[in-house]
Amino acid sequence: MINFGIIGFGLHAVKRVIPGFALAKNCRVTALSRREMAKAKESARQHNIPLAFDSAEELCRSPQVDAVFITTPNACHLEDVLVAAACGKPILCEKPMAVNSDQCRQMVEAAGKAKVLLGVAQVFRFEESTAWLRQQLSAGQIGKLVFARSEFSFPASHGHARTWIHDPVVSGGGPVADVGVHCIDTLRFILQDEVSRVSAREIPGNACEVEAGATMVLEFSRGTLATVSVSFLAEYRTPLELVGETGVLWADNALTVEHPINLELRRGGTVVDTHTVSNRLAYALQVDAFADAVEGKAEFPIPGEEGWRNQEILDATYRSMKSGRTEAVQVIY
Repeated sequence: MINFGIIGFGLHAVKRVIPGFALAKNCRVTALSRREMAKAKESARQHNIPLAFDSAEELCRSPQVDAVFITTPNACHLEDVLVAAACGKPILCEKPMAVNSDQCRQMVEAAGKAKVLLGVAQVFRFEESTAWLRQQLSAGQIGKLVFARSEFSFPASHGHARTWIHDPVVSGGGPVADVGVHCIDTLRFILQDEVSRVSAREIPGNACEVEAGATMVLEFSRGTLATVSVSFLAEYRTPLELVGETGVLWADNALTVEHPINLELRRGGTVVDTHTVSNRLAYALQVDAFADAVEGKAEFPIPGEEGWRNQEILDATYRSMKSGRTEAVQVIY
């Protein structure tokens, strides 16, 4: 049983991470940290967590913490990872991994030097819907892939609990960074291919704030063109479509964990197969997979290098939004 400490116990930890741990089999939460001790103690009391800290370093030095899950705002990830690595603790870091690729490089190098595990919480890789789509594509059910499409929108007005997502210094970007990274990573995972070039256009936000929405065209190395559209303006929706030479794979809300999802295989305009799945265990499977890796039972499937690769695509996207040109994605090895 691996004991986790959660660094930055905010909305995401309450809404997604803690319910995931409640369903996990090989790990539990024994500590949390918040910037104010009074709030940390109150969160610990509410969620029956034994230890509360107002310092990431103090949490990381606790002998009752085997691994840390970093859920702080994006701009804090680098410092939190460096602290945890210096304390010798395995690290699961929320997405996006950082606010730029250079920070990702520093994180990967620090974890490597300290010989600690660094993983990125791209939770949709643990969804049943994602697994089914990947399997169907690999099995040749729609022939050679031609186009792919992933969208992710949710309403994030200035009354949203995560107020920092509108601050580019803290967030590193708007919906491109916040949920576009999910779309990008999911497509990379399902297609088992890498993005080589990106072009993007944005829906501007208010002055001195992040973009309100954007559409990206991703050019994959094997020739597939994919579009990713994201926004803070529309209702919650996560459609995903894969168009091949002989068929189409489709899900109206492929990435949700809230309710069962209907997946479809279409040929000739007709639905020839349907599959209904639930993603409710995704967060539990993610932390259990990391716990297994900490114990040496298996490799964690999303190491820090994967988060770094995603960030290179995000960086190229933001460069394209500024330049108006197609931008190459830097390759890491």
